[in-house]
Amino acid sequence: MAPKAYKNEDAQKIDAANQRLVTMEYQSFDLVNKNQKETAQQVLSSREYETQKRIYADRIAKRNRNISLQLQQKIDEYYQRIFWAVLESILSLALLIPAWLLVLHLLQQYLKDKKIAQTALEETNFRLEMEVAERTAKLEHKNIQLKQTLQELQHTQVQLIQTEKMSSLGQLVAGVAHEINNPVNFIHGNLIHLKEYSQQLLTLISLYKQENCNYNPEITTLIDEIDLEFIIDDIPKTLSSMTVGTERICEIVLTLRNFSRLDEAEMKPVDIHEGIDSTLLILQHRLKQNHKQQEIEIIKKYGKLPLVECYAGGLNQVFMNILSNAIDALSEREQEYLTKNVTEHLNSIIIHTQVKNEEFVIISIKDNGIGIPEKVKTRLFDPFFTTKPVGKGTGLGLSISYHIIVNKHQGKIKCISELGKGTEFIIEIPIQQTR
Repeated sequence: MAPKAYKNEDAQKIDAANQRLVTMEYQSFDLVNKNQKETAQQVLSSREYETQKRIYADRIAKRNRNISLQLQQKIDEYYQRIFWAVLESILSLALLIPAWLLVLHLLQQYLKDKKIAQTALEETNFRLEMEVAERTAKLEHKNIQLKQTLQELQHTQVQLIQTEKMSSLGQLVAGVAHEINNPVNFIHGNLIHLKEYSQQLLTLISLYKQENCNYNPEITTLIDEIDLEFIIDDIPKTLSSMTVGTERICEIVLTLRNFSRLDEAEMKPVDIHEGIDSTLLILQHRLKQNHKQQEIEIIKKYGKLPLVECYAGGLNQVFMNILSNAIDALSEREQEYLTKNVTEHLNSIIIHTQVKNEEFVIISIKDNGIGIPEKVKTRLFDPFFTTKPVGKGTGLGLSISYHIIVNKHQGKIKCISELGKGTEFIIEIPIQQTR
């Protein structure tokens, strides 16, 4: 009886509906892998998908009803045959024994057929439950994969945006430094000749005054009006001051060009202190005193460091993130002091560098800001986690810094902080990277 139930028209429709469901599910999974999540969700929630599920469930239910009906028909048939057998046994005493033997045989056959039918029904139900459970597990697994893929895409997208911002900043700084460098070099180079020319002119004027004995009232009046003695004395000072100014501009341009190494991709030996100093120069406007905060003092405790093999741009990005957070913490503490009318306090950031075991360098950046609560400190390097208001933080600065230090440089980064007593970030990276 069971094989017939699996070879009829309903069985073919069940198989067709099942194949269509499997095809649509694999189509949805392929769309997820191609980052077409909305299209994948539309496939799984389409009318066609729901129609095929309903056809599958209805045909399975109909199959069970047909099996039960056939079983009942078989039972009725056996009951009828038993009835006629008993009747014949009563009517014919001569055939009593053969009739009872026939009844016993029919009963035995009935029990056997009933057992086979029950076994087939139980097997069908078990197979159906297994298919439903398997399909449910696959759908749950695919949903989990879809969520993970979406999170990874969001993380990658925001990280690329953050990296692009830093790269754009580096390109802007490099462009500004280049544009400033050319005219400054022109001015600085000409100051040398101007100083030489002015000295020659002053010498000529001095000799002229010594040799010219004829009195000329116009020249005397002009000398008094322009205060020639003051000009002779002030011209060298002015040129010297201008030379010092152009030299300072050249130093600033050099520092800006050092910071613009953010877009460098190769690993090479770098002076860590130059990277820190260039980052501080970029943040100089946030360190100065204004109507909202007092000046932030930068205390440098630089050790004697060798050149460190690293990605210069990546480390500058880490310094930028940590120093920006330190300035934000000091600004927040400044607001608390303003509400409490506290005026006598010091805002400071201490930067300490040293060599550890001749294999690693340690960079410590410590502020005396508000500190970090313990429950926040445990999630400090998690992607998208931030305590800043909406629009002021993406929650990726420290996450990207952790990736740069740990994954790209095989180093370590940790945070030591206590609420109300400031925060210290300690970075440890190898002096030479293992190939």
